[in-house]
Amino acid sequence: MKHLISMTDLTQEEIIEILDMAEDLKEKRLRGKMTDLLKNKSLAMIFEKSSTRTRVSFEVAMSDLGGHSIYLNSRDIQIGRGETVSDTAQVLSRYVAGITARVNSHRTVEDLAKHSNVPVINALSDLEHPCQILADFLTIREYKNRLNGLKFAWIGDGNNVCNSLILGCALVGMQIAVACPEGYMPNPEIVAKGRELGGDILITTDPEEAAADADVLYADVWVSMGDEEEREKRLSDLENYQINSNLVELAKPDVIFMHCLPAHRGEEVSAEVMDGPHSVVFDQAENRLHAQKALLMKLMA
Repeated sequence: MKHLISMTDLTQEEIIEILDMAEDLKEKRLRGKMTDLLKNKSLAMIFEKSSTRTRVSFEVAMSDLGGHSIYLNSRDIQIGRGETVSDTAQVLSRYVAGITARVNSHRTVEDLAKHSNVPVINALSDLEHPCQILADFLTIREYKNRLNGLKFAWIGDGNNVCNSLILGCALVGMQIAVACPEGYMPNPEIVAKGRELGGDILITTDPEEAAADADVLYADVWVSMGDEEEREKRLSDLENYQINSNLVELAKPDVIFMHCLPAHRGEEVSAEVMDGPHSVVFDQAENRLHAQKALLMKLMA
């Protein structure tokens, strides 16, 4: 594995290897035992979109591993003034040991990988968000002790996170049920690819069908970055897709609620679920750090 652009860049074995490594790194950090396996290595971080968890977790990850990160806002580098993605990738490859990119278009991160001589990590595009899914799987395994055979329910907008979860669930043997209104379905090519990988994938418009007997309930914001002009329409179209106590009662008694954050209480999730006993969202957010440390070691060490 040279790059992580899509979840399909990973095999099941590589996912498990990264999760095992993440667990070990998490334990070592808790005991104050750090490693310097990325000493003298730098990570370029291109951000076309704002971020809290992605930026902080990657910066801290590189620091914990003895390396250095360089935050590159697209307005501050030449790619924001017309330099080609190809030229940017080739130049950065001469300076750094890896590149992460949080971009508007999936094509941008694909082009970075095509022209880079160092590993490129998709830190979010309009099509996928594989780094989030590694942290999600780490969290699920911590609470459920396994991935294979669980039922995962996504409720809401079939967005980039949903796309990567469909592929990830197929790779690790987790059933996934996706409930979205018409017009908000996940990418059909992603769904087809997930089924080609052997995934047990249910696509429905009924949130109760998706939530029934679920081990995991997952929500994301209804109005993502770039969708602000459609806010009122989206809130109306998705109003029946809130994860609330009614859906929790349909799931298994030990269901966990997950959200990649930021969350809008009263929209995609009720406050009682977000802040209730089933919620693991802050453990999930922390695990972005540990999963990405393992990923950086896998690609750059």
